[in-house]
Amino acid sequence: MAEGLRGFPWAVLLLCCAVPLPGAGAVHVELGGPELGQSGDPALAGGRVKRGWVWNQFFVVEEYTGTEPLYVGKIHSDSDEGDGSIKYTISGEGAGTIFLIDEITGDIHATERLDREQKTFYTLRAQARDRQTDRLLEPESEFIIKVQDINDSEPRFLEGPYIGSVAELSPVGTSVMQVMASDADDPTYGSSARVVYSVLEGEQHFTVDSKTGVIRTAVADLDRETQDRYEVVIRATDMAGQLGGLSGSTTVTIVVTDVNDNPPRFPQKMYQFSVVETAPVGTAVGRVKAEDSDVGENTDMTYQVKDEEGVEMFRVITDSNTQEAVIMVQKPLDYESKKVHTVVVEALNKFVDPRFVDLGTFRDQTIVRVSVLDVDEPPEFQPPSDLMEVQEDAHVGSIVGVVTALDPDTANHPVRYAIDRSTDTERIFDIDANTGAIVTGKVLDRETAGWHNITVLAMEADNHSQVSRASLRIRILDVNDNPPELATPYEAAVCEDAKPGQLIQTISVVDRDEPQSGHRFYFALAPEATHSHRFSLLDVQDNTAAVHTQRVGFNRQEQDVYLLPILVVDSGPPALSSTGTLTIRVCGCDSSGTIQSCNSTAYVMSATLSPGALIALLVCILILIVLVLLILTLKRHHKSHLTSEDDEDMRDNVIKYNDEGGGEQDTEAYDMSALRSLYELGELAGGEGGGAPAEAAPRGSLASERHALPQWVQGPELDFALFRDYICRKVEQADGDASVPPYDSFQTYAFEGSGSPAPSLSSLGTRSSGSEQDFSYLGGWGPRFRQLAALYAGRRADEEPEDS
Repeated sequence: MAEGLRGFPWAVLLLCCAVPLPGAGAVHVELGGPELGQSGDPALAGGRVKRGWVWNQFFVVEEYTGTEPLYVGKIHSDSDEGDGSIKYTISGEGAGTIFLIDEITGDIHATERLDREQKTFYTLRAQARDRQTDRLLEPESEFIIKVQDINDSEPRFLEGPYIGSVAELSPVGTSVMQVMASDADDPTYGSSARVVYSVLEGEQHFTVDSKTGVIRTAVADLDRETQDRYEVVIRATDMAGQLGGLSGSTTVTIVVTDVNDNPPRFPQKMYQFSVVETAPVGTAVGRVKAEDSDVGENTDMTYQVKDEEGVEMFRVITDSNTQEAVIMVQKPLDYESKKVHTVVVEALNKFVDPRFVDLGTFRDQTIVRVSVLDVDEPPEFQPPSDLMEVQEDAHVGSIVGVVTALDPDTANHPVRYAIDRSTDTERIFDIDANTGAIVTGKVLDRETAGWHNITVLAMEADNHSQVSRASLRIRILDVNDNPPELATPYEAAVCEDAKPGQLIQTISVVDRDEPQSGHRFYFALAPEATHSHRFSLLDVQDNTAAVHTQRVGFNRQEQDVYLLPILVVDSGPPALSSTGTLTIRVCGCDSSGTIQSCNSTAYVMSATLSPGALIALLVCILILIVLVLLILTLKRHHKSHLTSEDDEDMRDNVIKYNDEGGGEQDTEAYDMSALRSLYELGELAGGEGGGAPAEAAPRGSLASERHALPQWVQGPELDFALFRDYICRKVEQADGDASVPPYDSFQTYAFEGSGSPAPSLSSLGTRSSGSEQDFSYLGGWGPRFRQLAALYAGRRADEEPEDS
């Protein structure tokens, strides 16, 4: 073989002796070629090529446990003559650490324990160099060291824990779930990774497919109510289950789900409850519950009453939260009628699985006994009729009817009756407290009130708190006690040239009575009718009558109004009648028969003016009246205002006057009368206004109530600078005010009137130079007379030195 490789630059000797392959023994293969990566001649391998070895691969067994380094193989160059001149080196994965090479011989050893599950092969590169020159003798070539697998990994269940479920009573072979184990060994080499499954625990109820790991039921009677879960142990073994194979296990939890295979069952066959007889409809008597071994919606159930007696008096509803049957009162109970009621209650599942109907009926029944408890009840009215009738002409004290009430608790127990006066405030009816007889208390009138609704009370004689009430309707029956009357005060008009048989008016009547057979009225002209030869009355037979003319032409000059009495009779019994008057006016008409005028102004007004026009006329009149009253009120208010201004003390005009008119020719700028005295001076002084105070003596009390001021004329010694300054200031103000009229309005007023009932207050006109009067009282007249008091007080002070 070596001779056949001499043509290659260098050769590699592969020795795989760590784990001799079956049938191969210790194989020494010497390969060569231009590159280590190229394949050699197949003939070089001889019969050993049958194992499919690749010439550039080394094999090393994993998990080597020896103490010496494991020989992997040998590389060799054909130029190596064994003199040690060639140096062999390797590089790559694990070179120098895991794999070591003898530089002289080229032998490769593994120094560490390898694990194929961690790394399956290593890639390295080989070199052959001259030891002296370090020259590369051969091109660098790559080779692989492959780790040979052994069965060192057990199967593992990586997806656990496993939880599956299966419905109870499932048939044999029902698939529950699938488990799968993984083996880290090489599945392409031997049987190290071939796994089979088996059941270690729980094989009585479940099986597992040895190849697929599918778990199935082994029995058909799985019962959730007996056992609701199973713990099954599944084992996985490699080497196809052969002896020496490794194994692993896992626990699978299988939950048995519920199906509706159990009917509801009442834990008791009889229940007893009690309820008072006064319990209102809808009162809960008690609760019962049927038990169901199933869970979830399989326990949902409904309840119903099965017997006829129970259905009539009680009803059952289902509490959806607790799945209980609630028994409720459906009709009022009566202890005296029946003390115990028996109710058959049935429970049945809402959802029934048709697969299990052969297991039996999915319903159950129980008996509920309800005892009615007696309580003290108020009297009950017998019979419950609520309508009575009485004629409207019944006398006071007449019996309308009788009400009867009985005590349901005790027979023949006395009962007292009364009327609720809030329903009969006018006390039209009374009731006998012992017998219950209802009588009239006042005169009845159907036309005023045709129906009466009253409430009758019945109570125990010894316990008035036990009261029952009954509404009673009393209808007042009609009697013919009202005569018929004309519907309205009829008025008609007839033209002067009316022809005989012309319709003037249709008459209808009203009657407050309401006979059962209906109204029927008869009409005729009253016997006292004096104009029957002019008019005729025709009964139309429909409770109306028609008035026609009976002669040709009428004359307004002779008679303009006719009063026609009409007799109206009803059908009774007894027949009643009344007489009504039809007023007929004679009017002038045009050729077409349209009324033009009548003698009666009121009739003309009513015939020509519509109600809307009359209302408008009245509204206009009312508006005029309101306007007149408003004007009078304003006028009176204005007059009173002027009077109040005139009544003010004239001293205001003297002190406050500052209006400057338009000159002496302007007589309209100011009211001159406001500066004059309110009284005529002539009434006191006669002619000249300077009379002494003694001349006022005939005035009596008027003179005694006033203080006379001395009259004096201007003397050369008096100083009027005060008035001069005042007037000058006012003139300056007027000249500087742009809002005053553009003309002079300064006027001089010297005339004080022809006379006054009192002496003048001004001292400008007096001729006396002295007076004995005391003017100190002027100081008490207020601030308006302060300047006047100062003038007289100063004058008095000047006179006193002269007298002395």
